Amino acid sequence: MDGLNVSIAFFLLVVGVCQVLRWLSKRLLSPGTHGCLAREFAGSLQLCVSCLELRMMMEIGPWSGGFGLDVVLTLLFLLSALHGASFDGASSNPTVSLQEFLLLESSLAVTVAKLLAQAVGAGTGWALTRLYWSWELTQLHFIQNLIAPECSSSIRASLPHAAFVEGSCSFLFHLVLLKMGQSHPLYRVPVLAATVTFLTYTAGPFTGAFFNPALATATTFQCSGSSFWDYIQVYWLGPLAGMLAALLLFQGNIPRLFQKNLLYGQKSKYKVPKAKVTAQVEGDKPQRKRKTGKSNSEPRA
Repeated sequence: MDGLNVSIAFFLLVVGVCQVLRWLSKRLLSPGTHGCLAREFAGSLQLCVSCLELRMMMEIGPWSGGFGLDVVLTLLFLLSALHGASFDGASSNPTVSLQEFLLLESSLAVTVAKLLAQAVGAGTGWALTRLYWSWELTQLHFIQNLIAPECSSSIRASLPHAAFVEGSCSFLFHLVLLKMGQSHPLYRVPVLAATVTFLTYTAGPFTGAFFNPALATATTFQCSGSSFWDYIQVYWLGPLAGMLAALLLFQGNIPRLFQKNLLYGQKSKYKVPKAKVTAQVEGDKPQRKRKTGKSNSEPRA
């Protein structure tokens, strides 16, 4: 279990370093630069490093580390909750940033800046994790270094099936994210962490269950077994389609593209009661008839 302890210490170190980056950027940079670049960079770095280490534990741990899938899934839930609590509003996911753009919550320039920061953060996380593995602090890292050059694709299903799996994961994740968007973090963070853990458990054997294009690009695009276009269809187009479907189902429209609600009718909040009196027009002044046949000179409210 020494390898497990080293990995847990590594996770905590990475979270601590990324928290320091967030703290420094918030004090040294302007709010716009911190929100668009530094915060997304730190979040993507933290997420990518954690994902790579967890994937290594999931693949090698059962037959070399002495721990099974239950330990890895528990760590995944705890890390997902920790990420949700520490990300400081960063999405670290291109489809989430695009969703914010489509909901008119961010401009095009801000969205592009976030996507670039996420790509740089994920790439930096991949490079730092490979450097960390090269130190071979545990037997798990030693084995990982041996098999790393021969890594195989995470797509273990037919291409349409794999794209459907990633799209479905993205659809469910974004639907929960939209539903819990205005909830208190005390409820939102564990619900999203449980959703990520469930989707990883169910869809992991087919595609790795990334439903995050930046994370998938840094983690599996360099592996052999699938073409670049295959990766694009599964890990970019699939999650993007899932996000659009979730947004359309939740909103009934896509505000950036069209305002008309295609799925849900717009009902008025106020009900107008029907009057039990009739009106007669004499000249330009309406009057009401009473049952007694007499009429008032002034209409009653």
